[in-house]
Amino acid sequence: MRGMSEYPLYALSEEHQAIREAVRAVADAKIAPFAAEVDEEARYPHEAAAALLASDFHAPHVPEEYGGAGADALATVLVIEEVARACVSSSLIPAVNKLGSLPVQISGSEELKQKYLGALARGEGGFSYCLSEPDAGSDAGGMKTRAVRDGDEWVLDGVKRWITNAGESEFYTVMALTDADRKTRGGISAFVVEKSDEGVSFGAPEKKLGIKGSPTREVYLDKVRIPADRMIGEEGTGFTTAMKTLDHTRVTIAAQAVGVAQGALDYALDYAKERQQFGRSISEFQGLQFMLADMGMKVEAARQMTYAAAGRSERGEDDLTFFGAAAKCFASDVAMEVTVNAVQVLGGYGFTRDYPVERMMRDAKITQIYEGTNQVQRIVMARQLLAGVQSEL
Repeated sequence: MRGMSEYPLYALSEEHQAIREAVRAVADAKIAPFAAEVDEEARYPHEAAAALLASDFHAPHVPEEYGGAGADALATVLVIEEVARACVSSSLIPAVNKLGSLPVQISGSEELKQKYLGALARGEGGFSYCLSEPDAGSDAGGMKTRAVRDGDEWVLDGVKRWITNAGESEFYTVMALTDADRKTRGGISAFVVEKSDEGVSFGAPEKKLGIKGSPTREVYLDKVRIPADRMIGEEGTGFTTAMKTLDHTRVTIAAQAVGVAQGALDYALDYAKERQQFGRSISEFQGLQFMLADMGMKVEAARQMTYAAAGRSERGEDDLTFFGAAAKCFASDVAMEVTVNAVQVLGGYGFTRDYPVERMMRDAKITQIYEGTNQVQRIVMARQLLAGVQSEL
């Protein structure tokens, strides 16, 4: 039997570690100082957007052949995790750019990839994802947005809801019915819509509990005419593309969750060491030590599950659906628990906006909801388990 020293180390590569350090430096210097202000004013984090663009972290997943950084799935996860540690709203810039553009990368024609992935890489505009509707959330097949062929064009009509960074992004992947009778069984197609297309407009920003720096709006499509070559993939393949996309991007939500949980843990640890009660640091009290230990343990478990899922995303393995759902579900539940406990560690101070942990707690909640609620994730996982689609690490 071989000794343990003969096995390869289970750790980040030097390149991935360098990426983490580079992103953390940008986040600490140019994103974290504005996080509270962005939340308080519920404004888009322009400082973060500029810093991420300047360092080529705004859409790191775009392949090099289209002018991007060519980051693999794990490197993209590291970018999102480190930005979320400082500001969850800002982490939605690279996360949503991947979500919105990945359908083009997965199923788009070479012409679409050259045009839109290239524009994204050059910083000519962000990319949002339009799947949900007022009556079609978890039930994506219940969408009502229609696309009707008219010669060399498609005409889109409908309303998309809960669209992250709507109004800020220049490009939108829109799912629409092209065959109402078939719905998810080949009746949904995907299209690229531009902000400047006639008939595109946006609702007022939603008034949200958290991620206030990332605008969430409705997108209105009123007889929007687009060239036929802006269809992503073949007609009727939109739902399949949408689900493939979410398999990959749920890993980025897990990364957000790990990031905000780590940020809350970091702050709670520093506070516990400095705060004095009964003549000594509160970090010396065993009850608090147990709470901090549980927080650290669960954050690390969530991180390892997220990185394992990122590896499967990069390799396109058959069990990605299970691992993506599991990572997103577990990490977001951990983020909610850890941020709530961070508020508890700070006591009354944690309940005030003078300290960042209450913002982190509010921001963490959305990770349990978007890109599929955690109840939906458990359905997805159960189906995969029952179908036997899961492998060991």
